[in-house]
Amino acid sequence: MRARNLVPGLAASALAVVVSMLVNAAVPVLSALLVAILLGILAANLLRLPASLAPGLQFASKRLLRIGIVLLGLQLAVGDIVALGLGTIVVVVAVVTIGMFATCAMGRRMGMTAMQSLLMASGFSICGAAAVAAAGSVVDAEEEDVATALAMVVLFGTVVIPLVPLFGRLFGLDDLTTGLWAGASVHEVAQVVAIGGSISAAALSAAVVVKLARVLMLAPVMAVLSWRRRRTMAGLQTKLPPIVPLFIAGFIAMVALRSVEIVPAPVLDVVKWIQTALLAAAMFALGTGVKASIFKRVGSKPLVLGAASTTVVGAVGLGGVLLLA
Repeated sequence: MRARNLVPGLAASALAVVVSMLVNAAVPVLSALLVAILLGILAANLLRLPASLAPGLQFASKRLLRIGIVLLGLQLAVGDIVALGLGTIVVVVAVVTIGMFATCAMGRRMGMTAMQSLLMASGFSICGAAAVAAAGSVVDAEEEDVATALAMVVLFGTVVIPLVPLFGRLFGLDDLTTGLWAGASVHEVAQVVAIGGSISAAALSAAVVVKLARVLMLAPVMAVLSWRRRRTMAGLQTKLPPIVPLFIAGFIAMVALRSVEIVPAPVLDVVKWIQTALLAAAMFALGTGVKASIFKRVGSKPLVLGAASTTVVGAVGLGGVLLLA
């Protein structure tokens, strides 16, 4: 593919990134990634996008996405996760594991495809849109399935922002416990920040660290998905995918680099901005695949599964933090 063929789509993605970051700066509760997805959805359904955008959008949704996920690893330090204590780590593992298995099982019972259920399970159980896109890349999912899962993550992740503090008060939880619950159960890091920040500084700190522990689960889950795909493809006359995808290996390497504390803080700040821009570009590109016609075909099943998965993950997270309290 010639580089000049990528220019129109990448230019559109870059424009979406600028708008997304400006919106995020003005309204911090709206993360740049979620705004980018929404811009992609609006563009796909309100405009007639020229075919010339396709190569660049595809490049953004695959190559830029993987680079962004690699750089995401620099947000995570193993020491911060270990400092949570064994009990909290067990809760995080339980949330991700039960969320994945329960969502996939419920999806099968509802008649959804295994791929659709898996993508939604990844997004709702691990870290939202980035997990959906990562899983889609690992298992080579259809763009329509990825787009549907992304739309559900945006919808339900936004809905829970006011609900977690509300239910925290109704259940009589203190600020710290509510923050832990948010980190253990809410989809996106930005949504967790919005919830924790609306409660207190203590809630914000607890919520973010627990959420980043869930983000760290991206590596083992994606490795398992890749291993399962290798087993499925064994014997076929085709190249087998790696046991650990290269971008996941890069993610792990960045976590290790951050954990030894040799990267200066100013560099981390710049890399975080670049990582956000790359993932926002990828989310815009993926959002352009969300067409209204998709929901006419799939019906209400993704909505029902999204509600059920949100409930399961929230319940497991709440039960876990209450046991720790």
